Amino acid sequence: MHWANLTEPLRLPDWEGRGTAPEGFDAATLYAYSLLQPDTAARVRTAFPVLGSPAGLAAEATVCAQLLQTVARGDNLVLEGPLQNWAEELRRR
Repeated sequence: MHWANLTEPLRLPDWEGRGTAPEGFDAATLYAYSLLQPDTAARVRTAFPVLGSPAGLAAEATVCAQLLQTVARGDNLVLEGPLQNWAEELRRR
């Protein structure tokens, strides 16, 4: 899940991977795409307590790694710094 999946009124129309990822994967994806807006990212972490939990750590690491791979391919370049910072934070946990 990321911001492009949300509509007004609130709907989640794009869940093709539902049920196949680690617990918290969608919340971690939403968090990742919020990293450029620290207040929003903090609200996402608060809204989804799985983030930061032992169960959610696998999801956070998976999403972070996947998005860093997209950066290496030339996509999501604006997220490179925040993703690297997040990766460092995840390594310390």
